[in-house]
Amino acid sequence: MTAVVGVLAVLAGGAAAPSGSGPRPGSGSGSGSGSGFVALREVDPSVREDMRYAGARNFTGGVVDGYEEPVCLLARPAAEALRRAQRGLLRRGYALRVYDCYRPQRAVDRFVRWAREADRPDDAAGKAEFYPNVERNRLIPEGYIAEKSGHSRGSTLDVTLEELSGRPVDMATAFDFFDPLSHTNDLRVTGAARAHRQLLKGALAEQGFVNLPEEWWHFTYKPEAYPDTYFDFPVAVASVRP
Repeated sequence: MTAVVGVLAVLAGGAAAPSGSGPRPGSGSGSGSGSGFVALREVDPSVREDMRYAGARNFTGGVVDGYEEPVCLLARPAAEALRRAQRGLLRRGYALRVYDCYRPQRAVDRFVRWAREADRPDDAAGKAEFYPNVERNRLIPEGYIAEKSGHSRGSTLDVTLEELSGRPVDMATAFDFFDPLSHTNDLRVTGAARAHRQLLKGALAEQGFVNLPEEWWHFTYKPEAYPDTYFDFPVAVASVRP
């Protein structure tokens, strides 16, 4: 309980900036405008960040194009909704950890190129962790990788639960595990893992997030601030500064 009180005190002392998504760009592609976005840590520093595509622990095996800093950027309404979800979970003895937030279009393009490249001998470890039951050249046809992503619109994130100590909870699969077992309601997932998935889904749904049924970690805040725009500015705090 002491940990909960301490984190809530941080939240109380670090109030978010006023609501408002900023200038609304037109539909289509957006390159350099992150004016309606915010760094999550400036809204809620208690949410843990483990930005996988800014490092080597991801299915590509390296830093992904566009990830200049390991920071979660989101459209402001989504960040503020996540803060509300975090407050509720902290009182229940859990915390959120985000794996990915805003994702520039150039990163999505990199995923597509990677999926179309030939396998290499040094891909074995990544395959074992992320896609052991599907061939790399089937990731696009089977829908695990797409040419457009809701992440690029700024209201989608990949997130999990953990204990207040930082200890991971059982979710049955890892993040970015390309397999039907990652479907949120897969009937093979039972016990604690199923309960944790439902807790995460319920806590975020209360604040307006909608889960992608094929990925237990994938949520989109509705209504989206920029439903028709796929941004491409880099993942860096400077991108969202005035």
